[in-house]
Amino acid sequence: MSESKFKPGRQISAEARTGPAWLLSAWRYIGLILLCVAIIASAEEKPATPNEGKVRFYNKADSPFDVYSKNPDRETQAWMRENYVRMQTYSPYFDKRLQWFPNAWAYKDIYAIKPSWDIYKEHPEWILKDKDGEKLYIPWGCKRGTCPQFAGDPGNEAFRAWWIGQARELLDKGYRGIWVDDVNLAWRVGNGDGKHVKPIDPRTGKSMRLEDWQRYFAEFVEAIRAAFPDAELAHNSIWYAGDFDNPSILRQIDAADYINLERGATDKGLTGGTGKYSFRRFLNFVDLVHSRQRQVIMMDYGKQDSDREFGLASWFLINNGNDLMNTSKLDWSAPGSFWRGYGLDLGPALGPREEWRGLLRRRFRCGQVLVNGPESPIVRLSVPSGQRRVDGRKTGTLNLEAREAAIMLAPCAEL
Repeated sequence: MSESKFKPGRQISAEARTGPAWLLSAWRYIGLILLCVAIIASAEEKPATPNEGKVRFYNKADSPFDVYSKNPDRETQAWMRENYVRMQTYSPYFDKRLQWFPNAWAYKDIYAIKPSWDIYKEHPEWILKDKDGEKLYIPWGCKRGTCPQFAGDPGNEAFRAWWIGQARELLDKGYRGIWVDDVNLAWRVGNGDGKHVKPIDPRTGKSMRLEDWQRYFAEFVEAIRAAFPDAELAHNSIWYAGDFDNPSILRQIDAADYINLERGATDKGLTGGTGKYSFRRFLNFVDLVHSRQRQVIMMDYGKQDSDREFGLASWFLINNGNDLMNTSKLDWSAPGSFWRGYGLDLGPALGPREEWRGLLRRRFRCGQVLVNGPESPIVRLSVPSGQRRVDGRKTGTLNLEAREAAIMLAPCAEL
């Protein structure tokens, strides 16, 4: 029997104990790779901490914006990517511009049929009609007894399938999502003068009921969602279309990623109190959207500087870190004239909005917003030392009238 290689008292080399040096080194290298992969995976699984005080601006790139999007230089392209979280755009104009701004949504109306389209002649049965067989319109832009768009039948399955096919062509071009206009669960159908006319339901031959109108829209947007589970879908819908527990309205919200609130908090139709059209109920609708894990876009229509601050402050009241802010004023949001407030970062919120001294208030790590709603009495109060208005003014007192707000910045706020 051969002599044992390792005799008692003989020192065993490190290589003999653990294997060749190159193998040990390889195992260490593999272990380091696995550790890095685990760290990266852990970081990806952990959701980012929401920053409710940072503005996420949404730009509407319609025809007046063409002067900026037609042929921007690289610096302007980079500026847009940095300052516009998303852009609402129009195909085919924006198709080639997706190369430098990929976070674009394509516009598409959900039930419009234009007389210039082939389907207007090919499928007259897709257009809603009154009891006399006259074609009905979407009541917008009407004059001289006609409107630009006929009202398609949201309950017609063939029309839905055609619409989804058109949307698929847009997404195949590279758009990140679809901004779906006129998701109107309130009645929006009328004659050539823009007056409401109840359509005949093609499925019953009788006057269409509101609950059926709403159900057809709910089914339609659910079909769109099912067809495009990975696309971003924004609905331009009517927030006061019904009770907040209306099943069709809840289905419609669930089928979207974003609910667009046209006119935003500066809508002149918003009232005081707690009624159907009240500012507080408007904010409560946003709470409903958030409770269903969806986001909102405040599409502000303010015209004066005070409107601008009120609209943004109201957005801060509700932002959960993923909502979007917009303005219809191009000279407040275009490259070269971007209002400093739309680049503001107040840091994380210290809590939800709250009632405070007759105002609505929300506090952030680096400031606070104070909002006096519509039809409210003037509120006078002192400003904490060290805080300044968003426009840079330092003032010891505030006098906020109805529909006015103050965005107050602490020294740590970023602009």
